[in-house]
Amino acid sequence: MTGTIKLGVSRCLLGDKVRYDGGHKLDRFIVNTLGQYVTFVPVCPEVECGLGTPREAMRLVGSPESPRLVTRKSGVDHTERMREWAAARVSELEEEDLCGFIFKSGSPSSGMERVKVYTDKGMPHKKGVGLFAAAFMAHFPLLPVEDDGRLNDPKLREHFIELIFVFRRLRELLAGEKKMGRLVDFHTRHKLLIMAHSPNHYRMMGKLVADASLPPEEKYRRYETLLGEAMKLKTTVKKNINVLQHILGYFKKNLSADEKQEILEYLGHYRDGHVPLIVPITLLNHFVRKYDQPYLKQQHYLHPHPIELQLRNHV
Repeated sequence: MTGTIKLGVSRCLLGDKVRYDGGHKLDRFIVNTLGQYVTFVPVCPEVECGLGTPREAMRLVGSPESPRLVTRKSGVDHTERMREWAAARVSELEEEDLCGFIFKSGSPSSGMERVKVYTDKGMPHKKGVGLFAAAFMAHFPLLPVEDDGRLNDPKLREHFIELIFVFRRLRELLAGEKKMGRLVDFHTRHKLLIMAHSPNHYRMMGKLVADASLPPEEKYRRYETLLGEAMKLKTTVKKNINVLQHILGYFKKNLSADEKQEILEYLGHYRDGHVPLIVPITLLNHFVRKYDQPYLKQQHYLHPHPIELQLRNHV
């Protein structure tokens, strides 16, 4: 990649003191680790829509489908104010060329799921979505989104970070000329990664790229949609095993009996949950270099993100 990964983020997660109580929710993984590879675009809905710091705490009330944003003690309704601001803000964010967004979990403005919505009797139900988060996800339905709480799960963290790197490369593809050669090259490099997320989309996208009847603009548009849909589907051990065996097929004329036995043993260990994905991936990358396999050298599945992030060590 040549461009910067721009990532929207709830401002309090960067350590800015913008919360209702004047505090912050600094997330060291986001700032210190992920921050080495991305440029953040901070957003604080409450502050940006004109509410001060500190301020009275707010919560969602009513129905999860159409909640109201109301202050806890005084009962002031800020729903329309927040919705009007959010509609304008997401339009502004189109200019940022974002590759994803990290929301603050549980926030009545920025929580992406399971936000408490209180009934008329004061009973909370974790079925809501923060008003800004809802507006953002409706406006950018294909963009990767997560919250700080879910990023503590190694599998969800792996999935999200893999996606933002894919979207950066997609942004670069879409920014250039809509030539078929560029699309074919992009698809070729991402084939195995797409297969690991959705074998069905892998087949559909292959047919789309090969369809000579569509004009390039339309083909690019459909490809972007299919890629976004595919990458939202999570990988599984079964799907990874399928891809790993597919990769192994490229070495059927190269591997010695001992080497083949070794990789098959590690595939079994991974299938049984005894080793993480990075173990068979590392061995296959060794074979790629040893036997100089040109097709596999360019596969993003084998190098989806910087190794320093240590993501496949846990999945």
